[in-house]
Amino acid sequence: MIASKAAKTSQFIIETVAPYFNKHGYIGTSLSDITKATGLTKGAIYGNFQNKEDLAIKAFNYTVKTRLWPVIEAIEQAASGLDKLRAVTNFYRHYYDHVSDYGGCPVLNVGVDSMNQHSALNQRVLSVIGKMTQGIVEIIQQAQDEGSVRQDIDPQAYAEIIYAQIQGSIFLSILSKSNQNMQMMMDHIDDMIDKELKT
Repeated sequence: MIASKAAKTSQFIIETVAPYFNKHGYIGTSLSDITKATGLTKGAIYGNFQNKEDLAIKAFNYTVKTRLWPVIEAIEQAASGLDKLRAVTNFYRHYYDHVSDYGGCPVLNVGVDSMNQHSALNQRVLSVIGKMTQGIVEIIQQAQDEGSVRQDIDPQAYAEIIYAQIQGSIFLSILSKSNQNMQMMMDHIDDMIDKELKT
């Protein structure tokens, strides 16, 4: 199906301003930044989006899709639960290189930026965090069903631990402008899987 002109314009705006929102935040990205980046008028922007927050949410969705979708693809290519867990850590070993030029991790950036400002945007971030964590829960449960992970461990608890460690290492890597923290934490998570989860 061929996209309409309006749909193409909306997509162009989203793709163009997504890096601005990710780097500078909701407050830090002004309407003049948006019009300057896109070359469009204020009327053209608001003719495609309800308001700035609507655009920010759609830009966040686009950034999540482009920056985080590869981890979903990597997981889907792995067969066993343990291989899927390794696919997660292998992806995040190189995540810094994937997001450093984009201003950092969209979940971390937009989550902090929107925490006390914009409820709809913050709720969208929390939804993504929930889906990412639930994805890890389901991988651990698959590994339990396959008999490669202990039955007595709590998948929810370990999924939250793994995701928190991932986000913490992303934060340190972005601040230090080095991938070292990501590498060390992924090694630590792999070691935890071997020593605490595996049968």
